[in-house]
Amino acid sequence: MNERFATLNFERQVAAPLATVWAAWTAPAARAVWAAPAPSVAVEFLEADTRVGGREVSLCKVEGYPDTSCEVGWLVLQPGVLSVNTEVISSEGVTQSAALVTAEFSGGDDKCRIVLTVQLASLAENMEDGYRQGFGAGLDNLVGVAERTMLLQRVIKAPRDIVWGAWFNPETLPKWWGPDGFSCRTQRIDLREGGEWVFDMIGPDGTVYPNHHLYSEIRSGERIGYALLWGENGPKHADAWVMFEDEDAGTKVTLGMVFSSAAEFQQARGFGAMELGLQTLGKLARIVGAP
Repeated sequence: MNERFATLNFERQVAAPLATVWAAWTAPAARAVWAAPAPSVAVEFLEADTRVGGREVSLCKVEGYPDTSCEVGWLVLQPGVLSVNTEVISSEGVTQSAALVTAEFSGGDDKCRIVLTVQLASLAENMEDGYRQGFGAGLDNLVGVAERTMLLQRVIKAPRDIVWGAWFNPETLPKWWGPDGFSCRTQRIDLREGGEWVFDMIGPDGTVYPNHHLYSEIRSGERIGYALLWGENGPKHADAWVMFEDEDAGTKVTLGMVFSSAAEFQQARGFGAMELGLQTLGKLARIVGAP
């Protein structure tokens, strides 16, 4: 069995802030949106731990073919600068390839550049063409996802367990969720992986906005992944995640949302969703007693 080696190079320009592009590259909820290289491929994430020493395991499913397993091991993560990971592809228990993937990021507040290098060793057959097509399509998807992703961050001067407790608590979450002047009226709330929150947001003028959150991932004290629907079992308008990290003797809260279309993203920006989202994080800060 001969090994075949190749070095593949890719480059993409993205019309989105560097911080947003980095989040789209690393956040499991965002990676799940852009990972599939083609509509015929379904990607199921079995494990996702995006930190140095962590790993990500996913299955690529194509009708009529055996599932393909992809195991990623994170070696270097320098936010907004550099990502290095290993990638091992196998099918039916047989390793097909291994690669070292290096992604370099540069840019600013309105655009970003990604330079990707894949050092590939394929087994049994030459997989270079498949890798070239797969990574090319994946990067194109990433560009589209990053350009419709909204990223909100706030450092809250309170311990992480306190901030997490205010968020992941059926009693407190409805008390602060939403921008200034908004309130929540809960129909059902079940905060667990596979659970949901069905509620109405009520604006200052009395307008009712039906909402439905479906929770797909819970990592206690660290990360929540969920989908946002327009009303109970309505159409999805965003895939979202929230991360909690220790920073400056407090907690950095990052809320990310990948809108279902560029039009929805532009509409949300147009009515001030970023400012309203930051107001929501401000209410979270106040409920835990932080300035």
